[in-house]
Amino acid sequence: MKRIILSGGGTGGHIYPAVAVAEALKRKYGEDVELLFVGAEGKMEMEKVPALGYNIKGLPVAGLQRKLSDLPRNLALPYKVAASLCRAKRIVRDFKADIVVGFGGYASAPVLWAAQRMGIPTIIQEQNSYAGLTNKLLSKRAKRVCVSYDKMERFFPADRIVMTGNPLRGRFSADGANRDEALAYYGFDASKPVVLVVGGSLGTRTLNEMMKAWILTLGGEAPVQVIWQTGKFYEREMKEFLAAHPTKNIWQGAFIDRMDYAYAAADVVLSRSGACTVSELCLVAKPTIFVPSPNVAEDHQTKNAMALVEKGAAEIVRDSEAVERGMREAVALAMDKERLEHLATNIAKLAIADSAERVVAEIERELAKHNR
Repeated sequence: MKRIILSGGGTGGHIYPAVAVAEALKRKYGEDVELLFVGAEGKMEMEKVPALGYNIKGLPVAGLQRKLSDLPRNLALPYKVAASLCRAKRIVRDFKADIVVGFGGYASAPVLWAAQRMGIPTIIQEQNSYAGLTNKLLSKRAKRVCVSYDKMERFFPADRIVMTGNPLRGRFSADGANRDEALAYYGFDASKPVVLVVGGSLGTRTLNEMMKAWILTLGGEAPVQVIWQTGKFYEREMKEFLAAHPTKNIWQGAFIDRMDYAYAAADVVLSRSGACTVSELCLVAKPTIFVPSPNVAEDHQTKNAMALVEKGAAEIVRDSEAVERGMREAVALAMDKERLEHLATNIAKLAIADSAERVVAEIERELAKHNR
C-alpha cells in the first residue's frame, strides 16, 4: 500500500492540479494507494476536496498580509507558522507517508518542510513560469521539481527539473466537441466568427467593463458572435446591463457548463492567464489574447502570458488597456485567418496531454528509489 500526501491550496490553480494527480494515482494503483490532502484552514480546499471524495487535514497557516488595513493580522503569523509546522509533522508521522507532493499555496510549505526533515522524499509541482519564494526554498531538498515552462533552472536546481506540464481535470484536446453542436448549443451559426470572453468562476471586473464599453459602440448588433462569461460575482450587474442594451450575437452567462462546447465554438479566446487556463488553451489549441491579472503575486500571470507571446503562441493586452482595446483586438484577430492559423499552430506545440501521468511517473520513480 502506497501512502501519499498531496498538499496545496488557496486557489483552484493549486487545488485542481493536485486533484488531477490524485485521480491519475487512483487510475494507476486502484485500492493499492491511500491518499491524504493537506490544506489551509478556512481556504476553499477544505470544502472542494472532501466534495470530490478525498480526505483532507487543515493547518492554521496563513500568508503575509500586504494591505495596510490587514497588517495587524501579521502579528499572529509566527504563531500560526509554528503551530502549522508542529501539526504538519504530526500529520506526516501519523499517516506514515511514503512521499509528499506539494502543489503550492499556504499549506504545502510546512508539510514539505516537515517531510524533508523526517527523511521522506518530496516532489514539487510548480504551475507558473515564475516560481514563488516558498517553492524555490523547498526545491533545495526536493527530489524532483515538475514544471510547465522551460528556463526554470533560474529558479530550481537544473538536475531535479522535469517537464510535466500542468495536470488538469477533465479531458481537453484540439479535437474536442463537435463544432456544429457547439454553435447550436449557443444559438450561433457558422457565418460569423466566435469570440470567447472568460474571466473565471467569480468573474473579472476588467473583462466585464471591456464588454460593456464595446457593446455601447455597437448599435444593437455585434460584428462577431460572443460567448461572454461574466462570473458569479458580476452576474446580476451584467445581466441588467445587457437587458438595458440588447445586442444581437451575444450569449451571456455567469458560468459555462460546457467548456468543451465553448472551446469548440470559439475562433478566438480572450482570457486571464492563470497557469491552468494557459495549459487548457494549449491543449485545445485556440488562438488567444491574454489579459493578465495585475493582482497576483509576483505578477506571474503576465510572465505566464509572455512565455507564450515570445514563442508566437498567443497575444497580450495589458489590463490597463483592455477596456479600450481588448474586444477591438479580438475582433481584428477573428477576421484574420493567417494570424489565427499561426497562433493555433504555435500554441498547439506547447500542449502536454498527459501531465498528471507524468507527475505520477515521477512519484513512482522516487518511491522505487526510496524503497531500495
